[in-house]
Amino acid sequence: MGAAGLHLALATDKPAFDLLLVGHVACTLVGFGALATSGVQASRLLRCGTAGPGPTLLAYFAPGVNWAGRAVYGVPLFGFALLADSGGHLRLGQGWAVAGLALWGLAAVLAEGFLWPAERRIQSVLAAQRHAERAPMSVPVRRDCRVVGCSGACLAVIFVVATVLMVARPG
Repeated sequence: MGAAGLHLALATDKPAFDLLLVGHVACTLVGFGALATSGVQASRLLRCGTAGPGPTLLAYFAPGVNWAGRAVYGVPLFGFALLADSGGHLRLGQGWAVAGLALWGLAAVLAEGFLWPAERRIQSVLAAQRHAERAPMSVPVRRDCRVVGCSGACLAVIFVVATVLMVARPG
């Protein structure tokens, strides 16, 4: 650990900072994990074909809000709190913090603009077809599955890149 890292570790040796860090990491893991999981489940649904989605996918895409995915909104909240509680050792103007915030903004746009609307449409169609035996998947549902799958993959990449930035703190 370099002198700057050691100085930061000594300066932030406070329980409040640790709790904020735990909240930040928990929101990141739960939120991005849920978004990536939606992508995986949509890809599974796309591969079902005429066999039907089965009880697991029907349960996953049951109508309702993806609250676990909304945990991503806690990431910047805890991040700003960490910056404020760092005693000036961490600043928003640092390159890694700006890049992390930009990546989070991109993730929020992807989730709100593409993944969640497509996920809601899938939920709606599956709920309407719940009792239909082996109903063929319509073209719009297949498209929405691809949107959720691709968005989930992009969000997983954003998560990895942001995690590397937050740990390495370059610049």
